[in-house]
This record gives sequence, C-alpha cells and structure tokens, in this order.
Amino acid sequence: MTAISTTSSSESSLDSGDLSRMFRDAMAQVVTPVTVVTGIQEGFPHGTTVSAFASLSLSPPMVLVSLDRTSELLSIVGRSGRFGVNVLGSAHSDVALRFARKGGAAKFADTRWLLDHGLPRLPNALGWLACEIESMVDGGDHMVLLGKVLHADHRDGAPLTYHARSFGTHTVPDGDP
Repeated sequence: MTAISTTSSSESSLDSGDLSRMFRDAMAQVVTPVTVVTGIQEGFPHGTTVSAFASLSLSPPMVLVSLDRTSELLSIVGRSGRFGVNVLGSAHSDVALRFARKGGAAKFADTRWLLDHGLPRLPNALGWLACEIESMVDGGDHMVLLGKVLHADHRDGAPLTYHARSFGTHTVPDGDP
C-alpha cells in the first residue's frame, strides 16, 4: 500500500491564525450535543453551555466534558469534585445562549432550577447526570473532566444540537426504524 501526501508546500507553512480558523471551520461541520454543565458554590448555582461532551464508559458509567481553563465554573467544580450535566432539548436554544454568556450565578436569575444530588439541575432538560470528577486532563486551552456518573435521569424528546455555528436538532431519516 502506498500513502499519498495531500499536504502542499503552501499548506505546511500556515501561520497559527490560519490554522486556528481552518480548525474552527472544520469542527463546525461536526454535530455536537448541547448541554449546560453546572456546579454549586456557597449555595449559589453556576453553569455554562458546553458542546464538548460525550459518553465515555458504560462500566463504570462515565462521561467527559471540556471546560475553558479560564472559566469560573472549572474552578468551582475543581474544588467541589462534582458537576452536573443537563442535556438540552430542541426548544432550549434560549437557555443555551443564556448560559454561554459570562455572568456567574446571575445566569440562573430567570431560570427554574433545583438541587439534585447536591447539584443544580434544570428540570426541563432532556437528560440529567450527576457526576464526580475521576480525573482532569490537560487539553490545551481547556481541561477535560472525566466524570463518574452517580445518578442519571432522562425524558424523551428531540435534542438540541449545534452544527455549522447554528442550533438545530436530530431527526431520523425516513425509512429508519
């Protein structure tokens, strides 16, 4: 088998700005789930919108989430050792936008929430996971949290997804079971 190189000499000399832009554009083609990851500090809820979320293991049940190194939430969940994951439904793009902004506990001002396993839960979310941090892995400008799932809950509905810098949802093609 012969490997064929697809890198041109001009591509190999991309500056970091060009590579960053090309990387962001390529990643915009990946459909991701939209979640709000939460933590609590001194009785006040904190949360942020996260699309870098995935199931990691069934035995034991584990997930991974990625948080910006500079985020207030990373500091909060790092100290407590726990975080919640609220999997948003297709009608929750307003919630995703609200939690994508800076603002700490103020993001919860007009948001219904409750404590579930000691963590802030958005009761209208499609999925809920209460997690304990097993480890934190360096991921460049982010930290990847590997979380052991302590509790899980869900309800049926269409998920909120993010693709091509827009919110949407997943639909089953005609003819699929």
